[in-house]
Amino acid sequence: MKQTVLAVAAVLAVSSLALTGCEKQTKAPFEQGVCFQVATNKDGTLRFNPVARDVPQMEECAATLEGVRIRFVRMGQSNSLGMVGAYQGSFIFLEKEGIYVGQTYEGPRFMSLVRTGDGRLAVPGAIRREPAQ
Repeated sequence: MKQTVLAVAAVLAVSSLALTGCEKQTKAPFEQGVCFQVATNKDGTLRFNPVARDVPQMEECAATLEGVRIRFVRMGQSNSLGMVGAYQGSFIFLEKEGIYVGQTYEGPRFMSLVRTGDGRLAVPGAIRREPAQ
């Protein structure tokens, strides 16, 4: 009985790993110090447009992309739409709540910077809210 349960568990584990390997995993280009804005083509593929070169760190790339997003908003683009960028093999997602980072376009995203009450960007936990009185 124990061997049957172990065999079924092993088959399920191998099957789930095989299915995970079939998922689409779009990777960002890895060009040292280049900050990209990512656009989606009509056929669903991604186009990487260089925005800045010699960018020393991801946070500076995110700030550059935020500047591009603000200029697009000033030209009439909807403020609610996010923007996607890429820096040294990682994707940068500019959203209403803040900036997220992910290793693949389709995969999980992790909070990098949050928006303050006035729209600026800050490291999570850097700004403490005062309790309402």
